[in-house]
Amino acid sequence: YIVSARKYRPSTFQTVVGQSNLTSTLKNAIATKHLAHAYLFCGPRGVGKTSCARIFAKAINCLNITPDGEPCNECDSCRAFNEQHSFNIHELDAASNNSVEDIRSLTEQVRIPPQIGKYSVFIIDEVHMLSQAAFNAFLKTLEEPPVHAIFILATTEKHKVIPTILSRCQIYDFNRIGINDIVEHLFFVAKSENVIAEKQALSVIAEKADGGMRDALSIFDQIVSFCGTNITYKSVIESLNIPVKVFGMVKDEFHKTRTLTDGENEISIAKEQSVFMLIYKIQEEVHRFTVSTMQKAKSKKLTRSSLENIKGIGQKKAAVLLAHFKTLTALKGASREEIAQVKGVSEKDAENIRSYFDNK
Repeated sequence: YIVSARKYRPSTFQTVVGQSNLTSTLKNAIATKHLAHAYLFCGPRGVGKTSCARIFAKAINCLNITPDGEPCNECDSCRAFNEQHSFNIHELDAASNNSVEDIRSLTEQVRIPPQIGKYSVFIIDEVHMLSQAAFNAFLKTLEEPPVHAIFILATTEKHKVIPTILSRCQIYDFNRIGINDIVEHLFFVAKSENVIAEKQALSVIAEKADGGMRDALSIFDQIVSFCGTNITYKSVIESLNIPVKVFGMVKDEFHKTRTLTDGENEISIAKEQSVFMLIYKIQEEVHRFTVSTMQKAKSKKLTRSSLENIKGIGQKKAAVLLAHFKTLTALKGASREEIAQVKGVSEKDAENIRSYFDNK
């Protein structure tokens, strides 16, 4: 079994979903042979950055590029890449190879010319994870690489990449994938897997994925495991623990305002679904904020037992302090000198009590 996100990973520019403007630019660069020495692909998770980097690298070295700029997937270079033993395309995970030594090793590797094709392509994923020293060590190589070397950097956090690196790259900003594009691709995957799916159900999945195709396919696999080969709107709502009551209330309000005489002004199902999911996300955030606030308030709440647990106090001194100050709130507002004046309480005790209150 292979998860859908891997099984249906794009292998050509045409199969990349929702990034047509960027893929067209890359194909034109290949067709006109206007290839930069460094590219930076940035954007949210699951929108096709690494996939496009691999396709671009494969197309650059393809021996029989198609008229529309796609790799042929049949030549020796394409087959070697597809079978994961290409000597021309190198991938580095900067999250686990982020030291100066790793960059030094990469720099030595850059000097080696390609065995098949014209270019050695180096894909560095999660490039923002490189250390400051590693970035500095990489600068000279990135600015003046050998003629056969092309770098493709990918990151989800562009703001963490130092400006001197950014200025040396052509920057491609990947957008979140639109809901309609995700739904259309989910329909294709469902049909390929012999799964029957309602459009409303797939719309919920697309909304939940928040613009990431990988997230959408992962949720799709989860739903299939939950309800089998027949995906319904109800089963998706149940599986994802989305409150049906909220969805129903909003849907009723929509139906009250609909124009039923003619279909021209009807609100589409997709728009309804977007509003439903927006309300659900707002409800999630409100719940998270409420829980967080309550936890903070609980942690700050002062009780007699918490007073007794302060170092050096115990039950007897706590009773004396409460008898003197009457309430815990009054004790909390007292200074260290005022606490030390209480009979039986030392200056060290007063300091511990004041330190406890100040750190709450």
